[in-house]
Amino acid sequence: MTFLMGPALLFCPADRPERYQKAAERADAVILDLEDAVAPADKQRARGAILAQLGAAGDTPELDPSRTIVRINPAGTEEFEKDLHCLAHTPYKTVMLAKAESAEQLKPLEGYHVIALCETAAGVLNAPAIAAAPNVVALMWGAEDLLASLGGTSSRKDDGGYRAVALHARSSVLLAARAFGKEAVDAVYVNIPDVAGLSVEAGDAVASGFSSKACIHPTQANVVRSAYEPSEADVAAATALLQAAATAGTGVFQYNGRMIDGPILKHAEATLRRAGART
Repeated sequence: MTFLMGPALLFCPADRPERYQKAAERADAVILDLEDAVAPADKQRARGAILAQLGAAGDTPELDPSRTIVRINPAGTEEFEKDLHCLAHTPYKTVMLAKAESAEQLKPLEGYHVIALCETAAGVLNAPAIAAAPNVVALMWGAEDLLASLGGTSSRKDDGGYRAVALHARSSVLLAARAFGKEAVDAVYVNIPDVAGLSVEAGDAVASGFSSKACIHPTQANVVRSAYEPSEADVAAATALLQAAATAGTGVFQYNGRMIDGPILKHAEATLRRAGART
């Protein structure tokens, strides 16, 4: 199973159906959130809203299933069971499991493409085992829930940068996902007005190997998209480099005064993939 959505994934409270289509229009995929974005007293209404926007036959939803993710409540909870009952009556087959902490928790989700959200200490430590589960297509990490699980107060320092423990978790989840051939989703940027900060962080996500980044506000989607879209100059440079490699016909060669080998060529190939070009 592969995960092809992204790079901008936009959360939308599941109890706000009037926002569904707007979210889908602004981002590459919409995440209907049945967990943190919905108050406990409103969760049943949120599930009802998801069901209500289906067609009469249950197979013509307002949202495209290939661009829709449903974030469900943590495994082992009563709300988790209710979420699964709801999903069984929808065409949505990609789910995000909140507070994933073990591979065992993935078993009730057989038949679904799962984005496992590692946002607790246990989830981060068990990320490799979670990534190895066959129905997992991606891992995501979450900063604020992680720090809360540690008894901390904030994932970021006064300058806006992540604390060391958050950076460790971010790297651990990325490495676990990629080690098992799964995609990696970067955490949300909660300071909505700080567009410059988001742009820098999204750019770092691209450079580090995250395939997408989650957003919490529609205005963030285009910032993330821009970070993931290579410039014309980047595309031209990557194309020229790969053409030079084909002409050289050797494993290592010099190009514009630099030694070029396999990893550098892979960077160029990744640039063209993000640009939608075929290498």
